[in-house]
Amino acid sequence: MSAGTRTYGVLMETLDDIGERTDTNLACLEGEPEPWESRMQVTCECLSKAGALDNLERRHEEDRLGETIYVRFPVRTRSALTVAHALMDRNVFSEADLRRKMAEVRTRLTEE
Repeated sequence: MSAGTRTYGVLMETLDDIGERTDTNLACLEGEPEPWESRMQVTCECLSKAGALDNLERRHEEDRLGETIYVRFPVRTRSALTVAHALMDRNVFSEADLRRKMAEVRTRLTEE
């Protein structure tokens, strides 16, 4: 995968929604995962099975990017950030595409 050190504004801006990292140890990973986390893992498994995004490489990149670019983000959000980062690096979708989709979802959620 070898995601670069490029930062994507659309991902960095989510820090305002998520909030700064307050989890300072791995105890934050105890307990049941949130539904979105389970779905994220299933999506990653599907991407790996299809050969689009190898799980082991993704995990290495998650460690690397999580301690550099995404260090201010909570540990549990880093998988989603890393996958989005990697897919944009691979030109699967653009930063503008992701920004549009996120706006769509936010609108839908506020209407509910």
